[in-house]
Amino acid sequence: MRNSHGVFATLAGLALATTVGAATSAPTTIADAKIERWDPAMDAIVPKDWKIEKLADGFGWTEGPVWVKKGGYLLFSDVPGNKMWKWSEKGGLEKFLDPSGAVAPDPAVWREAGSNGLAIYDANSIVLADTGNRGIQKLDLRTKQKTPLAMEFEGKKFSSPNDVIRSSRGVLFFTDPPYGFKKFDEAPEKEQKYNGVYRQGADGKVTIIEKELTRPNGVALSPDEKTLYVTQSEPAKAIILAYSLDKDGNVTGKKLFADVTSMVKPSAPGLPDGITVAADGTVFSSAPGGIMVFSKDGKKLGLINDGSPTANCKLGDDGKTLYLTSKDMIARIRLNIAGIGFGAK
Repeated sequence: MRNSHGVFATLAGLALATTVGAATSAPTTIADAKIERWDPAMDAIVPKDWKIEKLADGFGWTEGPVWVKKGGYLLFSDVPGNKMWKWSEKGGLEKFLDPSGAVAPDPAVWREAGSNGLAIYDANSIVLADTGNRGIQKLDLRTKQKTPLAMEFEGKKFSSPNDVIRSSRGVLFFTDPPYGFKKFDEAPEKEQKYNGVYRQGADGKVTIIEKELTRPNGVALSPDEKTLYVTQSEPAKAIILAYSLDKDGNVTGKKLFADVTSMVKPSAPGLPDGITVAADGTVFSSAPGGIMVFSKDGKKLGLINDGSPTANCKLGDDGKTLYLTSKDMIARIRLNIAGIGFGAK
């Protein structure tokens, strides 16, 4: 899930944002938002009377949205701001965890030291890609205490874990690009040889399942958990891969799911970054120009554009609200389809 914002800045001439505070008010419709429909199937996903609403802004770079059913609220990260925020219809915006990552990051080493990708662990806790602490941790939502889950591989620290997903069998998949470091791959603190994609089994053992990607980013599972999707935020090779999984979450093969390299351009900031999947298999992924919508077979159906570079998205509420983390704000759009685990409402 992140950090493509450095890439976005390169592509679109955006200045690197610094968190100066967050603002919230009543949801407001974004006037310059747009929906592009490239296939008739898009009409069954995005209603004709759609609107995209801004919920809060003023962040450094928003990422990692996750919907917490028990309590009915959204959590998300401000990665450079090193904070985790909570938003709900009833309570509005509230600071949830500060710092969300490293307690006292060295500014000479870190460009981003907060939490990044978030995922549900169980009804009372989430799992986070703890960029600043260089690992995957479980967070108790009540006590806000962290429990380390995966902090090293073969005796070496991870670089800056970016996104994570947990299967129903307790298997974790996560990415480890060098985005947290100021010097990226050249950072002397970098210990891992690869910018890898990792699997942690229910037994706690960590294995590397992908060594060839230069900028692995977002991860998501298909509804039947037989496919793992991984995005790559590399302008020269902006792709999404699909890994086939057996019943225990072991990788048995991989193939190209989508290639959007030809769409990368300054006028359409964004790259494959955060990714999520609906209950019917529809895939939503950050891409050039916004959130691209794909059929479960990888066909490009359309684009959801809220007017800002969009890093990530996740379905919440009754399953039919797509929450967007976009540059310095969070936004939402109602859809016709629901997320995994919400039922056919």
